Amino acid sequence: MIYLDYAATTPMSEEALAAYNEVARSYPGNASSIHDAGSSAQKVVNAARTTIAKLLNAKPRGLFFTGSGSEANSLAIQALVLGNQKKGNHIISTGAEHSCIRYTMQKLKKQGFEISEIKLHNDGTVDLDHLKELITDKTILLSIHHGNAEIGTLQNLKTIGDIAEEHNVLFHSDCVQTFGKVPVDVEELKLDSLSISGHKIYGPKGVGAAYISPNVRWKPTLPGTTQEKGFRPGTVDTPAVAAFATAAKQIVQDREEEFVREKEIKKYLVERIKELPFDISLEGNIENSLPGILGLRIHGMEGQYVMLECNRHGLAISTGSACSVGTEKRSATMACLDRTEQEALEFIRLSIGKNTTKKEIDRSAEILNKVLTQHFNMVQA
Repeated sequence: MIYLDYAATTPMSEEALAAYNEVARSYPGNASSIHDAGSSAQKVVNAARTTIAKLLNAKPRGLFFTGSGSEANSLAIQALVLGNQKKGNHIISTGAEHSCIRYTMQKLKKQGFEISEIKLHNDGTVDLDHLKELITDKTILLSIHHGNAEIGTLQNLKTIGDIAEEHNVLFHSDCVQTFGKVPVDVEELKLDSLSISGHKIYGPKGVGAAYISPNVRWKPTLPGTTQEKGFRPGTVDTPAVAAFATAAKQIVQDREEEFVREKEIKKYLVERIKELPFDISLEGNIENSLPGILGLRIHGMEGQYVMLECNRHGLAISTGSACSVGTEKRSATMACLDRTEQEALEFIRLSIGKNTTKKEIDRSAEILNKVLTQHFNMVQA
């Protein structure tokens, strides 16, 4: 099987697996317990917290471990708005956020918060003029993803951070797709909060982290929670946290070299796709995007059919964000870019990672060509 779905999840690295196994064997205690076994586990958790915080140029006491990037997003956003309701009830985001954020916004709207969506340009970048128009004296939070999970477009967080700071608005960003692939510095980007995930960076599934600046007010979504300073309930998964930190350190260490390599692979992938004798549209800004994500539409062919046929021939791709699989709604990103219902249904995503080779790209192009040829020959028959 050729795997081109790294944006959905990545295989664990050998180093992360080794760290997980070692900690699982040697540190069985609950990190919240006050006995020696618990204290030893807490030291492991705190070491991981310090490691990841340093990679973000963040303060360790503001980093909270969660069960996923989705949970980190949801809890951080709710904690921030609950802690700053005295200023106002207005939140600004985009309609192209990950589903976890869009659903959190829907929940907050039912609770009386006013939600505004920023317009996006055709390449998926935020319309900064529209953003400025939306901000009012009641605006308390701005939540904008760093890298789009479906088309890979990168937002200019530094400029957005400057706007947020100028208007005294808190700034949260979903950095799940970007951490470890491009620089993420909370001070430089003027981020008050962000979210990251272990399984997107060759770490384990079931662990993520939220960062909230210690200078920012927040309130727990579940009062009475004691884990992670009241940020979330549930025992911290010490082995997963250790493996997460190991994976994070490794991917940041190799980031620049891997960025160049993946960018070259993506360029080659685009060239091979353009060679196919079919009407194919590439989505997003190919240059200003994550090197690992390529979104496209094959005109006249539904993405889900392409995905299933590719799978039958040994190629794993997706139709968008993995957390939205199984829904009948069109791609949130395609909807924001004003694609028609039919165009949105044509969308597929190919995402590459550290194990992707040009040889695999060649084979992937052959499989796509075979699948598309068979489909359109059948349609014309």
